[in-house]
Amino acid sequence: MSRIIMMLSLILVGETVFSLPFNVPLFFRPTVLEVFGVSNTQLGDMFAVYGVAAMLAYFPGGALADHFSARTLIVTSLFLTAIGGLYMATFPGVTEMRFLYGYWGVTTVFLFWGAFIKATREWGGDRSQGLAFGLVEGGRGVVAASAASIGVFILAVYMPEDARFATPLERESGLRMVVWYYTLLVFLTAVFAWFAIPAMKTVREVTFNPIKKMSVVLSRPIIWAQAAIIVSAYCMYKGLGNYSLYAVQVLGMDEVEGARLASYGAWTRPVAALIAGLIADRFTAIRSIVVMFGILCISYGLWSLAVPSDSGNFIIYANFFTTYAAVYALRAVYFALLEENHTPMHLTGVAVGLVSVVGYTPDVFFAPITGRILDANPGLVGFQHYFLLNSIIAALGVIAAVSLILLKRGDAAHWKDTIAEAK
Repeated sequence: MSRIIMMLSLILVGETVFSLPFNVPLFFRPTVLEVFGVSNTQLGDMFAVYGVAAMLAYFPGGALADHFSARTLIVTSLFLTAIGGLYMATFPGVTEMRFLYGYWGVTTVFLFWGAFIKATREWGGDRSQGLAFGLVEGGRGVVAASAASIGVFILAVYMPEDARFATPLERESGLRMVVWYYTLLVFLTAVFAWFAIPAMKTVREVTFNPIKKMSVVLSRPIIWAQAAIIVSAYCMYKGLGNYSLYAVQVLGMDEVEGARLASYGAWTRPVAALIAGLIADRFTAIRSIVVMFGILCISYGLWSLAVPSDSGNFIIYANFFTTYAAVYALRAVYFALLEENHTPMHLTGVAVGLVSVVGYTPDVFFAPITGRILDANPGLVGFQHYFLLNSIIAALGVIAAVSLILLKRGDAAHWKDTIAEAK
């Protein structure tokens, strides 16, 4: 029972901590743009500020996770993140929102990310890494989709039957309630996590020397290959944030319908993530990753050519749900590579720090680039260019995954020689 409660807590904290900076603009993108009075480019620049702050926090945060209690770090992160939600509900200006996203970059990464991944890896043990990360990612999908469905209902209460005729006041009232709802969810999750996550014992070293650990991890090429895989996969994930906007600008839906369609897509996450985790434990995570990137490359390539019509809509909706499933499958297994690559448990934090500081660089560049692509050619043409870019990035993901397979053949001996240096 304790393992079940532990997994439930990891699922809840893993999703809710990112709900304010990411899920609100993910599911309610058109309304966010209208209420805050920003363009895709400006919103992308906010994400870039988050990305810079996160990049500065991943590595030291990972070292922190190897030394301090995961429960304390995670709960503190949740409380500080929720405080930012209270400020977001006041609808600050563009400059203030950039500072808020920078603040969230610290609260959701420095204290949280390394501790969260390490706790998940410990739950999985030696033989169930795919299952552990698959359950977490799949469960996060259930939380995200459920929370989004409630959020859509809240927004719809404040909007007219045809949301396209909503007044600015109606949009503001609806979005404010959505932000308050997500903020409350984060606060309540922090309280639950304090009681649900056990106070894990940490290895207290005589001298806390994270620099030595970092140098050992930095010297390992296979870790850099894993980071490259996450760069491509995370770009695909960031790309999901524009689907509700595509539904409004290209498919002609209103804001509520677009948010609802995005929430439907999120329901593919639990199924895809769990299946991917089980397959990874059976056939290895890296093979699954190659297949998923291949599917995404083809799907986005077809989508970049599709035009809404009686025949084109089939391709559009098929790719809509296919890409959702493939992206969430990738997210479910790419940290399972830590075990496949024989990364020792006591180096998990710093390894996650390195992989993340490189792998999550799309937080800095992806949204600003794609925002400018969409603003340069609003509507169908802009999205065709956008999907073509995603197809190219997926192809680079295939190359990175194949490179990791080749590197694994010569990495084992090198790792055995250097592992002792980190102790």
